[in-house]
Amino acid sequence: MTGITLAQALAALEAEADPERAAGEAAYLKTTRRVLGLRVPRITELATAWREGLSVEDRVALADGLWRTDIHDARVAAAKLLTQARLRPDQAVWDLIASWVPQFDGWAIADHASDAGARRLVADPTRLDHVETWTTSPHLWTRRAALVMTLPWAKLNFPSPAEQAARDRILGWAAAYVPDRDWFIQKAVAWWLRDLSKHAPQATRSFLAQHGEAMKPFARKEAGKYLG
Repeated sequence: MTGITLAQALAALEAEADPERAAGEAAYLKTTRRVLGLRVPRITELATAWREGLSVEDRVALADGLWRTDIHDARVAAAKLLTQARLRPDQAVWDLIASWVPQFDGWAIADHASDAGARRLVADPTRLDHVETWTTSPHLWTRRAALVMTLPWAKLNFPSPAEQAARDRILGWAAAYVPDRDWFIQKAVAWWLRDLSKHAPQATRSFLAQHGEAMKPFARKEAGKYLG
């Protein structure tokens, strides 16, 4: 691998560690994983600088190495290395991100990784077939990732027929999640609908009319937050 090495990347993160902030963040996230205490914008700056000197293949290798450290900040950096709209070729990027999903164990790292994954889904929507298999996983965070990673389809103002079909498909997943009483699943459904309501309010109203009574009250309220 050319450019920055894994050891150099870890040293850069360690050099900016903030033990006091790390302790507070670890408590907030309820994680036993090591936390260095860097702020996310700073991690993003570092990762952006690193990837400019690396090929896609080398970025994947570095991201894999950072993820495997199991350090919170390093896992965030791994996701940020791969959060880019245009990446060619990108199959190895998608494969790596997808391999992380079963390891998700909290919302923070999951959301950063899902942001990276969303770019790869937009780049190749046929990958939704893979994501659909997550919707019946026994693993909470895998099921949640199916909605968080597909948020771009909730934000389309003028979807093409193919994009509309994908949106309807994902709304079907959300409907299937409604009976799931886990807070994080209900929150994910609400998040998807809340974002959808800004671009397709009638679709959100229709979903709530059909499924709203079965949702937890907080999720129903959140989903309709921007509806008049």
